[in-house]
Amino acid sequence: MCYNIDVIQSIWYYSSRQEDEYMKITVVGRQMSIRDDLRELAEKKLSKLDRYFDGEGKATVTFSRKRNRENIEITISAANTLFRCETDDETFRNAIDRAVDTIDRQIRKNKTRLEKRLKRSAFEDIGALPAEQVEVDDGDFEIRRKSFPFKPMSPEEAILQMNLLGHSFFVFIDDVTEDTCVVYSRKDGNYGLIVPEK
Repeated sequence: MCYNIDVIQSIWYYSSRQEDEYMKITVVGRQMSIRDDLRELAEKKLSKLDRYFDGEGKATVTFSRKRNRENIEITISAANTLFRCETDDETFRNAIDRAVDTIDRQIRKNKTRLEKRLKRSAFEDIGALPAEQVEVDDGDFEIRRKSFPFKPMSPEEAILQMNLLGHSFFVFIDDVTEDTCVVYSRKDGNYGLIVPEK
């Protein structure tokens, strides 16, 4: 096992599985220390998702406590696709079970669109699942297109526009950087800003 600790950011990197067929797992403790049993729990639970990825997958598992509840946030980057789930429960064990199951469901639900991106054998054993666990992916969905003029503005003005329209996100051109950005409402009542990576 290898444990590398970055004390400044309080991020732990953990991977006892060095082979190319497994995801690389980064375990983060937000304002808390990560015990060995939590690291092992994260690795064990995420191993269920290894069947979808060819070893290029990178997972970040963030443990935190919010409002007296145990919170888990899992983000997986693989095949130029992001998979994410955040959930809370009374225990980390229950929260990580729910989060991994949610990501597994997301992948199975979008099977048709993901087949070319994920591991070839990823969906071969889905037929073995009970019928109530297999979600049908109809393959097609309707896309509603909307166009509107872009006006350069600050993130604060974009948030105001988003709130006035009653939307959960708003696309705008940043008046300083001239980048196309997105502001969005977060579940915790705050706002987020997505900017392009350069």
